[in-house]
Amino acid sequence: MIQATQNPVDIINARVPGYKDLQMLLINQEGMIEQILPMGTVGKDICASVIDVAGDWISLGGVDLQINGALGLAFPDLKVENAHVLQKITKFLWDVGVDGFLPTLVTTSVDKIQRSLAVIADVIPSQQAGAKILGVHLEGPFLNYQKRGAHPAEYLLPLTIEDVKRVLGDYAHIVKVITLAPELDPTGEVIPYLRSLGITVSLGHSQATSAQGQLAFELGATMVTHAFNAMPPLHHREPGLLGAAITHPHVMCGFIADGEHVSPTMLQILLRASDYEKGLFLVSDALSPLGLPDGVYPWDSRQIEVKNGTARLADGTLSGTTLPLLVGVQNLVKWGICNVETAILLATDAPRQAIGLAEISKSQAANLLRWHWDEATKELTWQRLLG
Repeated sequence: MIQATQNPVDIINARVPGYKDLQMLLINQEGMIEQILPMGTVGKDICASVIDVAGDWISLGGVDLQINGALGLAFPDLKVENAHVLQKITKFLWDVGVDGFLPTLVTTSVDKIQRSLAVIADVIPSQQAGAKILGVHLEGPFLNYQKRGAHPAEYLLPLTIEDVKRVLGDYAHIVKVITLAPELDPTGEVIPYLRSLGITVSLGHSQATSAQGQLAFELGATMVTHAFNAMPPLHHREPGLLGAAITHPHVMCGFIADGEHVSPTMLQILLRASDYEKGLFLVSDALSPLGLPDGVYPWDSRQIEVKNGTARLADGTLSGTTLPLLVGVQNLVKWGICNVETAILLATDAPRQAIGLAEISKSQAANLLRWHWDEATKELTWQRLLG
């Protein structure tokens, strides 16, 4: 994370996603954004160092709301003995442009979920430099058997308040998001209960109809997990969960832009229908081999094979990716699906909005990325500017 500087810094001639025209960012000596102002608004502080980014884009780092592990460690396998690897992962994620993330625990035994939650709860108060752990995303175990994907069936649980309490244990305070299949709760009690705990409810791994999705949103669900994946497809007579989400003004959908989970053409349809960053945010859905080369790796009691950044079970079931979050930004631009500004927003501001965090603005730590679009090569690159 950014360190205090000896002198203030003025970043000039910057394009800032969400702001019109070129901006200047005034960074104080504590490393905080003091102002974001149109160029020419104020005179230059003679004490400040000046960085002229010559029209490049400036943003906060990415926020990954669905990431299952990295550097060979799956977050459901966390225990006291390997807790030190979590700090290495936070440093690695910082290096690949991520400011904050939700370690995601996929479906496994309640004992393992509790063990991982205990480790994360112990690490959060003493976080060092690196990407910040913003809480935990529980992806399961309250998922529809028919849409479980790579989640092990033996650990799926009924969606009841009693089972939710058993899974959360003493760690509800660190759980930020939970993915569940709303049709598993005919009482309609679970979503309001989770919202009363301050937990964001995301719908996924579900067979929910459009009507069931709408009811879940009325009860307080505000997100959908990896749009298109592990849910019924859009259909002209039954739009399903995804159709309900796309047309709801207060629901945001996570999506994966690796070219395997969803085709670029369908992503283009999704982005246009969802009003881009107003209804969507990028996730990596990266698995534990993130940061490691292609190969065969253990995954719970099974194995996954990683080829070109895509992970599959032995039977060919798609289980995830090993591409960092910001590769999705670059892919969206490379595929011509959206412009540079929108692609950056989808990985930086939009996921923050989805969990109630501030977008780039004054009084935030100036953990900034500089993005450069090369018109000749048609490539989008980034680097840490400060931090």
